[in-house]
Amino acid sequence: MSSISTRDADAARRRRRLTTAIKESLRELSVQLGLLNHRVGARLELRDVDLDCLDLIGRYGPLSPSALARRAGLHPATVTGVLDRLERGGWVTRERDPSDRRAVVVNVRRDRGGEVFRLYGGMNAALDQLLTGYSDDQLEVIADFLGRTATAGQAATDDLARD
Repeated sequence: MSSISTRDADAARRRRRLTTAIKESLRELSVQLGLLNHRVGARLELRDVDLDCLDLIGRYGPLSPSALARRAGLHPATVTGVLDRLERGGWVTRERDPSDRRAVVVNVRRDRGGEVFRLYGGMNAALDQLLTGYSDDQLEVIADFLGRTATAGQAATDDLARD
């Protein structure tokens, strides 16, 4: 075997190891974030699905219940139960849609956001500290990678929903 083909084979093995390590790290991150979200939800007395929907409403709202169901990948009847619990807990309000008085939109009550942010404070502080070790160029690569990973995850979710 020539030294070029040995180098190529070594480079291919190294790349496979690195991509495997990235995938494993993403799996571990998913588990750890899931556990963190579960703990935050428990402290707030919210089910995991309720916390997910609260986050979606906060990020993309105001949302109609049907739009929330689509974004969350949930049956509309399930979303009704989630919204009932969130409204009873004082996390969201349902209001008439200003553009269509027959429709309803859901908004997050901003006065409750501090409770959620406080519980994620440790993770946010740890991320802030971690990210100080990267240059602006490296942060751009990380942001691009994470954005593309989220898009790939959404596409995979959409594919499974169609099956």
